[in-house]
Amino acid sequence: QVQLVESGGGLVQAGGSLRLSCAASRSIFSLNAMGWYRQAPGKQRELVPSITSDGSTNYADSAKGRFTISRDNAKNTVYLQMNSLKPEDTARYSCNAVLYGMNWWGKGTLVTVSS
Repeated sequence: QVQLVESGGGLVQAGGSLRLSCAASRSIFSLNAMGWYRQAPGKQRELVPSITSDGSTNYADSAKGRFTISRDNAKNTVYLQMNSLKPEDTARYSCNAVLYGMNWWGKGTLVTVSS
């Protein structure tokens, strides 16, 4: 079982930055992959970036060049650095972990970008 707790969301002006954190209840080194998803009101949930156990990353086109996913194995934490934020980035951001084909989710943290 994996418990995930996100933090770092909030209100920011367009062009600003936020760093989200996802703390896992177990060693993230043992997880197959972790990722950040977001869901805006009235829209489907979408993958933002993901990172595998070997460090490979995958970014949505909307995140490339602005967002960076990273991990700190010692702290069992994955981060999402978001720069040059846009109003369309407004959403609930949730952390995901994959272990042996099972998905685990955090409750999410709200990011609001004002214009």
